[in-house]
Amino acid sequence: MPIQTLITKGKVPVKIYTDQVDPAAYQQLLNLSQMPFMHSHIAVMPDVHCGKGATVGSVIPTLGAIIPAAVGVDIGCGMCAVRLSVSANDLPDSLRSLRLALEAAVPVGFAMHRSDQAQRSTINALGVGLHQILDKHPKVNAKQNKPYQTWIRQLGTLGGGNHFIELCLDESDQVWIMLHSGSRGIGNVIGEYFINLAKKDIGQHLVNLPDKDLAYFREGAKHYDDYLLAVSWAQDYAMTNRREMLRLIGEVLHKKWPKLTFTKEVINCHHNYVAHEWHFDAKVLVTRKGAIRAGEGELGIIPGSMGARSYIVRGKGNEQSFCSCSHGAGRLMSRSEAKRRYNADDLAHQTQGIECRKDSGVIDEIPAAYKDIEQVMAQQHDLVEIVHQLRQVMCIKG
Repeated sequence: MPIQTLITKGKVPVKIYTDQVDPAAYQQLLNLSQMPFMHSHIAVMPDVHCGKGATVGSVIPTLGAIIPAAVGVDIGCGMCAVRLSVSANDLPDSLRSLRLALEAAVPVGFAMHRSDQAQRSTINALGVGLHQILDKHPKVNAKQNKPYQTWIRQLGTLGGGNHFIELCLDESDQVWIMLHSGSRGIGNVIGEYFINLAKKDIGQHLVNLPDKDLAYFREGAKHYDDYLLAVSWAQDYAMTNRREMLRLIGEVLHKKWPKLTFTKEVINCHHNYVAHEWHFDAKVLVTRKGAIRAGEGELGIIPGSMGARSYIVRGKGNEQSFCSCSHGAGRLMSRSEAKRRYNADDLAHQTQGIECRKDSGVIDEIPAAYKDIEQVMAQQHDLVEIVHQLRQVMCIKG
């Protein structure tokens, strides 16, 4: 479908690929459209919902300014997927032992590895960039316990919330590994630090903003370049983290299938990030807050909830969306509301046939807390074409 909703009350239009926008998200988008440095328009994906700092599902093009809270604190959060050389027929009747083996190899929640797992060359390369940030902003380190050890030992770890590792089957019953994670603790502290710094730098002008979370750095200002350096580093860290998890998962799977191979190039894409791009006759900073790049021919990943299908897609390069599409189904209700409405029995029923945790600790991720992925996909057929449909058979949550 084309654009379904248009907001024209701000300095730039807001073009939304759905007609279902909750009032809180609508107000966030209206506030965002008041900012003076927006370029052309703001594009909003069909998985739109209210988020912290900015609306999830928004694509924000800016000229000469950046809003740290729009990027958020899970900098570089994104997806990774690869097809394996095994099929459904190769899977055991019960996937429980495999799930437990993967959970032992890849720490989840707040856990980290007990020793350094990444190669020393990877750690050294990331260390150079991080030290450039810390030389100017040493307080970033003060926000973590054992900061040097933490960022290294969280490489190859999942995190919590909506982050996951899944074993999926495509339409040909080929097995895929799909995972979702970001820049872990170090990305969080970098995000929080610069969000607060932006509010401090803008000083008394903060009261004139439609929302204090829209505090920004202007190009040429004291911390503008520092933030772009830090956010770029955190995005690289997130990408590396997903690669490390995939390597550790591969080691577990090779013990079961020694001849297993990854049959296609790994898809590894951000959906909370900033990039310099050319759109509507200008070089702009594009902030994708819960959206992936869908340039013409580019492969991406759009996951459903843990009880629904997910999709490997190919971008159509639609300029009205700034070559973007949704990053998933999008939440239908808050985590607290999901916990209030549902219980462990509901979770077990909605994830029937999927090997996963079915306890009260993950009720906030129950499939009913998310929008209908089929509807979300129908609303963005102008943005992407479907390459593969994936159905989950195993899901690991933090």
